[in-house]
Amino acid sequence: MEAILEWGVELVRAIQTIQSPALTALMKVLTLAGSEYFYLLVLPVIFWCIDERFALRFGLLILVSAFLNSWLKILFRQPRPYDLDPSLGLSHESSYGLPSGHSQGTATFWGLLAPKLKKPWGIVLAIFMPLLIGFTRLYLGVHFPTDLFAGWLLGWGIALAWYFFGHGVESFLAKAQLRARLILASLAAIAMNALLPHDTSLSGVFFGTALGAAFNIDKLGFDAKQGSPILKLARLGVGLAGVLLIYFGGKLVSPGEEDALYSLIRFMRYGLVGAWVSLGAPWLFIRLRLGEARGR
Repeated sequence: MEAILEWGVELVRAIQTIQSPALTALMKVLTLAGSEYFYLLVLPVIFWCIDERFALRFGLLILVSAFLNSWLKILFRQPRPYDLDPSLGLSHESSYGLPSGHSQGTATFWGLLAPKLKKPWGIVLAIFMPLLIGFTRLYLGVHFPTDLFAGWLLGWGIALAWYFFGHGVESFLAKAQLRARLILASLAAIAMNALLPHDTSLSGVFFGTALGAAFNIDKLGFDAKQGSPILKLARLGVGLAGVLLIYFGGKLVSPGEEDALYSLIRFMRYGLVGAWVSLGAPWLFIRLRLGEARGR
């Protein structure tokens, strides 16, 4: 294992020979396309303005991928290149390195999106974007090549598994009663908290999104396809304002990590973000006549 990590360090050193202030700044901007902030912006756009049903399964799978990545990082506890050679750290992260979350997230994201895009662009982006984001992680010295390989394998694997087997899962959930879907979402969140008790953010946003979407589909019926471009822009403004208010407002009043209620409050805060995206904002759009329910 040490030989593999040393090989990775040498590769990062070789890549960083092209280093310059301008290139480093560019890499730090490009790598944001694989961060959680990118998904926080893009997923609501799809849910509110393009296709709410696709956005639901798309978003929940992204969250499952992110959870799996976080759990595996704790399981493997592998250091990052700059832990072995501090001079390589053009950027720093607070978590372990294996597998790469940016590589896995982009492979999952673009792999799931590829069938919705016109060919061959879907396939090109599903391959090119993870490779590009992966290169930024090597350049910045935050990942070994093996971290990227593991992330790509998991991300593309999740996308392919859903491509071949997702229709059956969707058919099963569509036939299930609302109560059954709520129970499944609750059990999934409980399992996520049991496996990753130190970070309840992913389980919280998964739980809130799944519950909100279940009520949306069964009771509200918000249709993201309806509305002019102006109305959709208005929806984005109102919806994103709500996300920012809940996310940052909740953070201001949340207790510190040393508090006994920290994990519970964090779960609730992220759960509210998910529920706002999948139910709260669509309900408000309809009330404000910025959106419509199906069949109207």
